[in-house]
Amino acid sequence: MKQSNITGQLLVLMAAILWGTTGSAQAFAPENANPIVIGAIRMAIGGTVLFFMAIIKGSFKTKLELNKKLLLMASICMAFYQPLFFSGVSRTGVALGTVLAIGSAPVFSGIIEYFMGKNLSRRWIIATIVSIVGCVLLFSGQDSMNMNIFGSILSLGAGLSYAVYVRVSQKLFLDSPRDSVNGLVFLISAAMLSPILFMNDLSWAVTTRGIMVTLHLGIVTTALAYTLFAYGLINISTPEAVTLTLAEPLTAAILGVVVFNEKLTVISIIGVLLLFCGLIVNSYSEKINDENKE
Repeated sequence: MKQSNITGQLLVLMAAILWGTTGSAQAFAPENANPIVIGAIRMAIGGTVLFFMAIIKGSFKTKLELNKKLLLMASICMAFYQPLFFSGVSRTGVALGTVLAIGSAPVFSGIIEYFMGKNLSRRWIIATIVSIVGCVLLFSGQDSMNMNIFGSILSLGAGLSYAVYVRVSQKLFLDSPRDSVNGLVFLISAAMLSPILFMNDLSWAVTTRGIMVTLHLGIVTTALAYTLFAYGLINISTPEAVTLTLAEPLTAAILGVVVFNEKLTVISIIGVLLLFCGLIVNSYSEKINDENKE
């Protein structure tokens, strides 16, 4: 396996671990904090930080020849992911909503690659199936599940949005500086979500706990995490990257046990082991064959 591939995997895993702290951070937010508003503030802070990081690094000094359609598509996907995910979870419960959103992303990613004429490696398919089964078992029994059809569709929409975002971003990263692409994508996404901030109560956000939570979500789980992800994504395939991000629920589960003294059922423990095994197998997966199918 090439060194660049290993580095890419490690960067994506580091990003997923940071994303896994999102739920724990939100648990510390004031009681009157609206999850959708938290998402909008997260994007506002993260987008601003990423944009100014790109300016400081001089990424905008040279003329950018970005594909405007792809830039807009990536921004829309990132903007839609937040409300789709949180709305889906609110209707179906944390367990089902998370499984449908995070678990479906690798599947959508594989489908997108397949219809674009790419061959998926057998090892990636096995690793992804094992990881998704592990994700399902991990959340089984951890929260009440409500089979709300609309909520399930919203959660699946979040998974699709994320899969498309990753694929489109990878194309943008190939032709332009990653810092400038990230800065523009997240700033545009933040602008799209800004109306949410004017339609809801933000008094909780200026409290000590509110400031700590929003800064963590905006700087650590958005600006830093997506920077790591961007630098890792360029060296590995899209489906591989999306499957590796399943380390996010694994991290969240571990934090739940360590920080919040949550108890995992036997089924959940089996899920953790399967999810971990799937990630290990995927780390050794072959690259997708980039040649068009005959």
